[in-house]
Amino acid sequence: MRDRDVRQALLGLLREQHLGDSNTIIVEEMGIWAGTVRIDVAVVNGELTGFELKSERDTLTRLPDQAEVYGLVFDKLYLLTTEKHWRKAAAIIPKWWGELVVRTQIDGSLTIREKRRGRYNPKIDPKILAKLLWREEALALLDRHGLALGFKSKSASVLHDRLATNLDLSSLREGVRAALKQRPAWSGQVAPDAFDMPIHADPNPSFEVTG
Repeated sequence: MRDRDVRQALLGLLREQHLGDSNTIIVEEMGIWAGTVRIDVAVVNGELTGFELKSERDTLTRLPDQAEVYGLVFDKLYLLTTEKHWRKAAAIIPKWWGELVVRTQIDGSLTIREKRRGRYNPKIDPKILAKLLWREEALALLDRHGLALGFKSKSASVLHDRLATNLDLSSLREGVRAALKQRPAWSGQVAPDAFDMPIHADPNPSFEVTG
């Protein structure tokens, strides 16, 4: 079972779940911490949810560090792995992470099953969350909250610090999600339209579906 197969199974499931939701984007390889770290798949809507994939060919060597970094910004996180890695991986990730296991069926298709449902992240770092924004996005968010005066020529790092210091976490989370959903580079990854769902809809209604 290759990483590509696991990824396509997850993407197919997520696209099915969010079909027609114009408030949702599904992003592959989303950069964190100014792009120095990337998570395999992210879903952005009323929440920011990340999915880290570990196929049979992967090792778990980097998982502890990945879990620490991802836990600084995501509202919810899920590990998608195989039976080979599941028990060992479950001992590494925090208890609030969700656990998904992918299995190969007799007909060769992949099924994703939920072992543990994800809970909300108990501790998000505002400064690292703000770093998800490009400079112009950070400046626009500051301006929206009347905080841009005297900062329009400042560096991205300074703008990120000002956002983290002056906005409450709820406003910062909302502003970051809105900016990510409007980012032109990801416009092709918006969920296909068929019907509208509320922006605070549960981003992970069920994983007990064949991928």
